[in-house]
Amino acid sequence: MNTGVITARYASALLKWVDETGRSKPVCAQVIRLLKDPESVEEPLEPELRSLITLLARNGRTAYLKYILVTFLRMHNEEHHIKMATLTTAAPSEDTEKLVRGLLEGNEVIFDTRTDPSIIGGFVLKVDDMLLDASVSRQLADIRRQFIKKNRRIV
Repeated sequence: MNTGVITARYASALLKWVDETGRSKPVCAQVIRLLKDPESVEEPLEPELRSLITLLARNGRTAYLKYILVTFLRMHNEEHHIKMATLTTAAPSEDTEKLVRGLLEGNEVIFDTRTDPSIIGGFVLKVDDMLLDASVSRQLADIRRQFIKKNRRIV
């Protein structure tokens, strides 16, 4: 059977179950924590996730767990019109974070901030599948490409 079909079926069933029970928010929060760092989740699993893992073990499909959780999260966010945003800055900056949160106001957004010194300055904002790269490292790379392009014309 196709991996996509398996993950979509289990994810869809989990989504319907948590929507019916009204426990989608705590389950989604725990799924996000599990996907980021499985070792960091210290509290017991939500009952729906425990039941899902038991079912997967019984059916011999535990290898699909990560794919099912990613698909579940995507389906949940699409159904409930929730955006996933990741802001990456070179150093922690509350001003940049406030500015970006203001731009995304009006939408329900799950916001994640990260620091990456390799971008030198500026920020990289990813909202769902869209990317806004306003980093200094990208701008330097663009300038470098322009110099290379111009030098090739001369030679």
